[in-house]
Amino acid sequence: MRVIGLSGWSGAGKTTLLAALIPWLRAQGLTVSTIKHAHHGFDVDKPGKDSHTHREAGASQVLVASSRRWALMTELRGGPEPVLAELLARLDPVDLVIVEGFKRDSHPKIEVHRAANGKPWIHPEDPAICAVASDVPPPAGLPHAALDDIPAIGMLALRYAGSSLDRPGQRQPREEP
Repeated sequence: MRVIGLSGWSGAGKTTLLAALIPWLRAQGLTVSTIKHAHHGFDVDKPGKDSHTHREAGASQVLVASSRRWALMTELRGGPEPVLAELLARLDPVDLVIVEGFKRDSHPKIEVHRAANGKPWIHPEDPAICAVASDVPPPAGLPHAALDDIPAIGMLALRYAGSSLDRPGQRQPREEP
């Protein structure tokens, strides 16, 4: 599987970009999955549901299945947070995995930058940033696309996505499809 990250400060538009990018990639015939890192406690389950009751009772994992979808929830119960490589290994194979968050990891990333945020650029502090999606030209001459140019951002994502098995320093830009 190939992996590309979207990295940027809160409010830069990462999730909005992701929501537009996925349909474009699917229209190119690609299968896409995402991994989102949450910096705080989150819950995908609701109190009052049987699965929530199972989890609250102490189950390590709860799998909920229906004719439309299934979900597996895992409680860490004080265990270490899984690293990105472990999470990638749990996904079914797809053409491209887009990672939102995990900005300290070394997978290739596109920086999402919005000038109105007033936040500094993440690149060059993060050498894994290989391209930029922004409403202003980026520093350091990185390849870039306008925030609203979904096809151009999609092409950057495909060009710079690395294998989930790549190690830092071994990534090479991919040929455009």
